[in-house]
Amino acid sequence: MQEFDIVVIGGGPGGLAAAYGLHAKGMNVAVVEKDLWGGTCPNRGCDPKKILMAAVETQAHSEALQGHGLSGVPQIDWTALMAAKRAYTEKIPSGTHSGLKSAGIATFHGTASFNADGTLTVGDDQLNAANWIVATGQEPRIPAIKGSEWLNTSNEFLDLDSLPADITLMGAGFVGVEIAAIANAAGSHVHLIHHSDRPLRAFDADLVHDLMDRLAADGIDVQLDTDITAVSPADDQYQVTTATGESWTTGMVLATAGRRPVIDDLHLDRIDVVTTAHGITVNGQLQTTNPHVFALGDVVDRPQPKLTPVAGFEGRYLAETLTTCDSPAIVYPAIPSVVYGKTQLAQLGVSPEMATIQADRYQVKDLDLTHWYSYQRIQDPHARIKVVVDRTSQNIVGAAILSTEAEQVINYLDFVIQNHMSSADISQTIMAYPTLASDLGYFN
Repeated sequence: MQEFDIVVIGGGPGGLAAAYGLHAKGMNVAVVEKDLWGGTCPNRGCDPKKILMAAVETQAHSEALQGHGLSGVPQIDWTALMAAKRAYTEKIPSGTHSGLKSAGIATFHGTASFNADGTLTVGDDQLNAANWIVATGQEPRIPAIKGSEWLNTSNEFLDLDSLPADITLMGAGFVGVEIAAIANAAGSHVHLIHHSDRPLRAFDADLVHDLMDRLAADGIDVQLDTDITAVSPADDQYQVTTATGESWTTGMVLATAGRRPVIDDLHLDRIDVVTTAHGITVNGQLQTTNPHVFALGDVVDRPQPKLTPVAGFEGRYLAETLTTCDSPAIVYPAIPSVVYGKTQLAQLGVSPEMATIQADRYQVKDLDLTHWYSYQRIQDPHARIKVVVDRTSQNIVGAAILSTEAEQVINYLDFVIQNHMSSADISQTIMAYPTLASDLGYFN
């Protein structure tokens, strides 16, 4: 039996933030990982996706400027793009593992399973700890349809040697919309299927509608309020059938309809940890129903967006909480969420929907930015922002934006919201001009 102060189960960004923070405070820490060291984000998620998206975004800017100073749209070389992605991702597991070992943090590779006595089995190793942190994240959910064995996921897409000429995506959430944008830009005919008429439900409905229109204008076959009911092989292709009776042949079908917590192998019931279909139940200190077990990141059932920066924030919080007496409950700052693509959708803080419900407290300013200089200059085809302003303080407290530059604008607004800046405060700041940042003073 190997003894530790704390064992972190999951070697992704959140688990690593906790492990390094606790180790720095003198704790004897171990990290367990059953798959790739570094976790989903750098190996099969946000980082490799953004490498592919770099080509998509550059192509989009070039398309927009045709006839406005540029001639000729660059084509995406999938083989070269994938090589660039792999040059980054192939170093992640070994580099992450080496970093842990160099720091003096114990590592174990294998499937972790709790025992009834509260210890942990990892392969041939038996571990015991004063406290445990579960940071196992989520994995793609495979829907129970006829022919589900023929479905692939984002894991396979992000490591394709060649891109099929036709590709079908089952689910228009973050993953589905972003893969649709990448595959479409790289020359594949894309079908994007969603079970309801309201994809990306966490985002402003008007801007989501605008985004779906942009995807359709880019040539993506967007089908809402229907679902794929069956997939079957058809020579070297696949036959797809929907609930409305439509059918077509495609080269690849991806399940992009959500993700599920990675908890099955842990046997958390043996140690009295309560879970739901959405993950592990925790209190304000990220403590589970077992006082010696904590959880962080995407595996937790909580309302905050399941994003890498949130997991890292929680990891740093636990590093402080588990080494300090009477720590306060975790307080989340405003959290920006972005759907990437040729046209980006971003949201932060108080949503326009919530502001409309509380109209006595908030005002929503719906601004068409398309002809503002910053967007006209780059020929952004459709730029729109909804800014939420507190009626009493006149501070910006939330925003939702659709634009090719949404990721930048939402981060600028993050600083404005975090620092409780009023329009007067913004006007006293001199920004480089003309830039997206210099537009901030005109939002409220």
